[in-house]
Amino acid sequence: MSQEQITVLQAYSQALMDAMTEDDEVIVLGEDIADPEEGGVVGVTKGLSSKFGELRVRTTPIAEEAIIGAAVGASLVGFKPVAEIMLMNFTTVAMDMIVNHAAKLRYMSGGQTHCPLVIRTMTGGGMSTGGQHSDYYEAWFAHTPGMKVVCPSTTEDAYGLLRSAIEDPDPVLIVENLPIYWTKGPKPASDHRVPLGKAKVVVPGTDVTIVSYSRTALESLGALQALGEAGISAEVIDLRTIQPWDQETVLASVEKTGRLLVAHEAVVPFGAGAEIAAVVQDKLFGKLKAPVKRIGAPFNPVPFSKPLETEHVINGAKIAEAAIALVKG
Repeated sequence: MSQEQITVLQAYSQALMDAMTEDDEVIVLGEDIADPEEGGVVGVTKGLSSKFGELRVRTTPIAEEAIIGAAVGASLVGFKPVAEIMLMNFTTVAMDMIVNHAAKLRYMSGGQTHCPLVIRTMTGGGMSTGGQHSDYYEAWFAHTPGMKVVCPSTTEDAYGLLRSAIEDPDPVLIVENLPIYWTKGPKPASDHRVPLGKAKVVVPGTDVTIVSYSRTALESLGALQALGEAGISAEVIDLRTIQPWDQETVLASVEKTGRLLVAHEAVVPFGAGAEIAAVVQDKLFGKLKAPVKRIGAPFNPVPFSKPLETEHVINGAKIAEAAIALVKG
């Protein structure tokens, strides 16, 4: 019998349901997340308030700084809050609470105080939601000492990373990709966990390493047919965690293939790919067969126009083209 299939959205929902069932200290708060408001804008939290009550599943005002401030305060008195910021662009409203409070509490208290806070937020181009609703800002938070940042791409990683994040004593930002919410995959067991900071070699290869995360990791798999037709064997690594990122796995792969292409949906300048490229070229300079290359969005906001948005977001064809040029060019 085949394993039951669920969507990525359902994996996040099930992770929250299981965590709240197992631990009474897990609470959820955010805009429109309770069942009277349909369980969130896409329904990830649907059913939670009916099961656990609106004391543990709190619909908040439209005030992102207040949401994170309340969650930080709750974490200090023993709760494990999961705060939903509806869209990643809206984390900008709460940057002071995230960067100056949540991320620094352990340091400012000399290690005496932890902030077991999870921030869930979604983003991603392709839904014609425009320039204020679709950006990837993971590099901002990865650049913040004290923060952990994860970007799942599958049902198993969505469930396992969220469960691990809730159990982590420090603040974790989970970046959920909106266009892949309805992508199906295996339903994980309730004991399934994905360690934070551990990448996954999805497909082994010998000619080039492609490192990616979130939806772009799936697009990297979509590049494999064209690469195979070009006679190129690509090793695809799903980073899963951006901060801390799995240097050991990436360096071992690039040492074997001699080439690295880093692909992400965020704009290329100053992105997470720049850090990965810098570390790899520093550690493996004499063993590289070609310069490390990056591919991502052009340096402009996500367009609302559908044809322009399609051109803005990288896909499997663009990744294949870049990898072929890296190997043969």
